[in-house]
Amino acid sequence: MENSIQGIHHITAIAGNAAKNYDFYTRVLGLRLVKKTVNFDDPKTYHLYYGDQVGSPGTILTFFPWGEIGPGRKGTRQVTEIGYLVPENSLDFWRERFQANKILFTEVAEKFGEPYLTVIDPDGLKLELTASASPHTGSPWLTDEVIDLNATRGFHSITITANKIQPTADLLIALGYRLAENYQNRYRYITDASTSANIIDLLEVPAEKPGHVSGGSVHHVAFRVKNEMVLMNYRDKIAAMGYHITEKIDRNYFYSLYFREPGGVLFELATDNPGFSIDEPTEALGTQLMLPVQYEKFRADLEKSLPPLI
Repeated sequence: MENSIQGIHHITAIAGNAAKNYDFYTRVLGLRLVKKTVNFDDPKTYHLYYGDQVGSPGTILTFFPWGEIGPGRKGTRQVTEIGYLVPENSLDFWRERFQANKILFTEVAEKFGEPYLTVIDPDGLKLELTASASPHTGSPWLTDEVIDLNATRGFHSITITANKIQPTADLLIALGYRLAENYQNRYRYITDASTSANIIDLLEVPAEKPGHVSGGSVHHVAFRVKNEMVLMNYRDKIAAMGYHITEKIDRNYFYSLYFREPGGVLFELATDNPGFSIDEPTEALGTQLMLPVQYEKFRADLEKSLPPLI
């Protein structure tokens, strides 16, 4: 199944204050800053990558922290929920941790038989920690406060909200997903090509207004493929379905294609290669500002203009 989409590769969202974003995701949630770089199209803005110990695909949540950007509005045509997998019996730990850090959260609920806790990040992004015995890949990043018994295990799922889900569902099926479960207006699609980061929930809300992507919103979701050959095979397939899809783009740590799915969400396909250790050894990931080659000549100015994270 190596020629198939292997679930979620990464998710990219929009933040406001970079230091608050860094504090929440590294200190509170216990993720590793895997890569500190800049936005390819706006080098005066960070592109921060958080993930597991080695930056495994399926664990990477990235942010563009755009300072004083206004808040987004949740609605249709959006990824409205990001789910993380956490170990069974760890939700009490997370509940107490969020309470101690004065982080907004809800009480434990259940979805498709699995308990989960919802938490809101400093910009209003909705995260769900799902306690599950499901298998996972990757190596959790451990801290003095977030130990192996509780640490996140990468993505569990995402939720896409739409007025009408069928066009998006048809695309997911073409990409190798299948309908696994349905409860009321929530439809769960799973790919069997991976055992982790492999769930897409479609939430159908016919009367909901479109959301506005800004601070605290998901910018795009990337699906994982093994290499460039598989990537370009999918480009041909998606183009043949009538979608406008970009040419291959080199993002330094992976190669990408972008297109917009029928419900309005920006989709990306991203390769496993070359990975995050291409410009830093694994033990030093995220410790230095790494710049795309075209911006290296501006390093001194960028280091002065980019805000401190600590």
